[in-house]
Amino acid sequence: MSRIVSISSLKGGVGKTSITLGLASAALHSGLSALVIDLDPHGDASTGLAVDESIPDVASLIASTNERAFADEAGESAWNRLVGKPTLLTNTPVDTGSVRVARGSARSTLVDRQEAAPFIRRFKRMVDAAAGAYDVILIDCPPFLGTLSSMGWAASQRILSVAEPSLFSVAGTERTLRAILRFQQESGTSIDGAGVVINKMRPEDSEHQYRRDEMRSLFGDLVAEPVLRESPVLQRAQGAAYPIHFWPDEESVEPAVDFTRLLVGLMADL
Repeated sequence: MSRIVSISSLKGGVGKTSITLGLASAALHSGLSALVIDLDPHGDASTGLAVDESIPDVASLIASTNERAFADEAGESAWNRLVGKPTLLTNTPVDTGSVRVARGSARSTLVDRQEAAPFIRRFKRMVDAAAGAYDVILIDCPPFLGTLSSMGWAASQRILSVAEPSLFSVAGTERTLRAILRFQQESGTSIDGAGVVINKMRPEDSEHQYRRDEMRSLFGDLVAEPVLRESPVLQRAQGAAYPIHFWPDEESVEPAVDFTRLLVGLMADL
């Protein structure tokens, strides 16, 4: 059974796409088959996954007459060439993982100009049809509320709202969680659960400590563990379109382990 997760935030700049890429890297390193559906028109997740621009974009796949398009036509990530390579995390390389991608593009903004309900229903059917082909499906949602985000939420079992430990991000997380609740009530969609991932944490910063504790107080058990630290090495790896679990630098071990822990938590109750 596939785990289907949307990664979302209604505030930009919090590292939403970095979380998507970190989870995809954890899946690859763990020997899982993963699909990343890039609904963000900026397409940053697709860039980070080093996909060829010749592969079908997500707008084309959604418009396809083949409702199994996400299983049959999603493109390969260049990350897959690293499968079976040794890493700093294990002496026994796993050689069964793969990441495929429904490539993001600006063309997906056309969906937001259409009547939402038919696209939401079709997208959910397509994701459900592809679920048997993957262990985990990660949906990178745009940083705004509209048809694209609603499509991702409706198709998901879990929604992760990404936050950083700042005043404005706390407010943005409250807006995101309220929007998810309102979406469920208005659409009749049942989502197994929502969670909050705190990202870009600097443990020595008193303001970050305060905002982390504030989010734990406000959102309780919705706050996922671990809290993800600010990580220059993660920025370097993602800037090179490289999975953090395979990055050849000792500093990569901590963020890689954290992303694996986060993925294990998401997969735990399957």
